[in-house]
Amino acid sequence: MPFREINSKMVEATVVPGQRMFSQRGAMLAYRGDVTFTPNTAGGQGGLMSMIGRRVAGEATPLMTVEGSGTVMFGHGGHHIQVIGLTGDTLYVEADRLLAFDGTLEQGTMFMGSQGGVMGMVRGQVTGQGLFTTTLKGHGAVAVMAHGGVIELPITPGRPVHVDPQAYVAHHGDVRNKLSTALGWRDMVGRGSGEAFQLELSGSGSVYVQASEEKL
Repeated sequence: MPFREINSKMVEATVVPGQRMFSQRGAMLAYRGDVTFTPNTAGGQGGLMSMIGRRVAGEATPLMTVEGSGTVMFGHGGHHIQVIGLTGDTLYVEADRLLAFDGTLEQGTMFMGSQGGVMGMVRGQVTGQGLFTTTLKGHGAVAVMAHGGVIELPITPGRPVHVDPQAYVAHHGDVRNKLSTALGWRDMVGRGSGEAFQLELSGSGSVYVQASEEKL
């Protein structure tokens, strides 16, 4: 794994010749060695269709290609950082939460409606998240950003996890998601806190939840 956690809001990445990384623009804090940073306009490894997908969804988060030999420190906006290791599976994450990731990972986009039907599309409208979600697949590491720290919750067959959509950060594994309603007495008396909608994740995998309902 190329990332070393310096503290909860900074990570250090090792860059080696012949292997590239991608990072969000403006995320580089400092670096040592012979390292270059090049604006990336092709959407990482996802190619043209991946780039179009994110732009249609309003998720055209600009990336930098990081290459060379040395170490780079990443951080952005004082957000907490969580490093997620992938061993051949796929990570689903909102584009604006990506801080940096291995160039070996295959990048793409997924239309949320394909996993949640109409409710998946509703989720995008209700939560303010794009209808397209970025996917990263393969073997490597991803550094994602969140408010207030992150906890990983396991998802096992027959035991779905319900998450406030605003607290959702990412998930991986063989997981399906749908938006469900949970009307309680607070909603009946007009004091709902936005928790009338819940994101239900079922199957086998993990979901990452931040300790805040604040969007990046």
